[in-house]
Amino acid sequence: MTREPLRARLLPPLLLFALVVLSWQLLCTTLALPVYLVPSPARVAAAAVADAGTLATATALTAAAAVLGLLISLTLGTAIAVLFSQSRLLARSLYPYAIFLQTVPIVAVAPLIVIWFGTGLASVVLVAVIISLFPVITNGTTGLTRVDPQYLELFAMRDASRGQVLLKLRLPGAVPYIITGAKISSGLAVIGAIVGEFFAGYGSAGYGLGFLILQTSGQLRTADLFAAILACTLLGLLLFSAVSLIGDLILRRWRGRELET
Repeated sequence: MTREPLRARLLPPLLLFALVVLSWQLLCTTLALPVYLVPSPARVAAAAVADAGTLATATALTAAAAVLGLLISLTLGTAIAVLFSQSRLLARSLYPYAIFLQTVPIVAVAPLIVIWFGTGLASVVLVAVIISLFPVITNGTTGLTRVDPQYLELFAMRDASRGQVLLKLRLPGAVPYIITGAKISSGLAVIGAIVGEFFAGYGSAGYGLGFLILQTSGQLRTADLFAAILACTLLGLLLFSAVSLIGDLILRRWRGRELET
C-alpha cells in the first residue's frame, strides 16, 4: 500500500485554513465589527508579531509542562495497564478510580491541587497528568488483554512463565494501542497544562499561555487573546505531530520484526 504524498495530505487543510482566514477578514471589514469583540486576522497577526518574544517564552514554558505531563502519563499509564492485565481482581478494583480521573471536573480539583502542592511547575504538570492519563490506561489495558487465545495456548504449551508471556506476547501486541493512547493524550496534556496555569501558574518563575489568556481576556485585549489561543493550538498540533511521527517510526520497526518472525 503506497503512502499518500505529503503535499496531497497538507494541501486540503491549508486551503481550508486560507479560506476561513479570508472569510474572517472580509466579515470584519464588511460588518465593521468592534476590535474588542472580533479582531481581524490582520490585527491578530500584528499582535502576535508585536508580542512574539512574550508568546515564545510563554509557549516554551507551557510546552515543558505539557511534555512532562505526557511523559509521566505514558510511564504511569503503561505501568497501570500492565498491572490490570496481570490481575482481573486488581483491574476490577482500581479501574473505576481510573474512570474517576476522566470524569471528575478538573476545574473543581485544580484549586485543591494548589492548596495541597502550592503553585509552580509541579502543580501544573500534575493537572496535565490527571487529564491525559486515562487514554493511556484504557488503550494500554485493551492492547495487553486483547491477545489471540491461540498464541496464549502456544506459550502455555512451551511452559512460558507469566513474565515471558508479558514481555514476548502481551507488550509487543499492545504497542499500537499504547501509541494510539499517546496520540490522544498529547492533546490532552496541552489542555491540562493550560488549565493548570489558570489556577497554579509558576509564580516568579514566569508565566505560560494560560496566564496570557487570563490576562488578555480580563483586559479586553482580544487581538492578543486570539494570538495566545493560536499559540496554544499550534503547540497542540506540534506535540501531536511529534508523537505521531515517533509512533509511526516505532510501528514500522514493530511491523518489520513481525514480518521477520
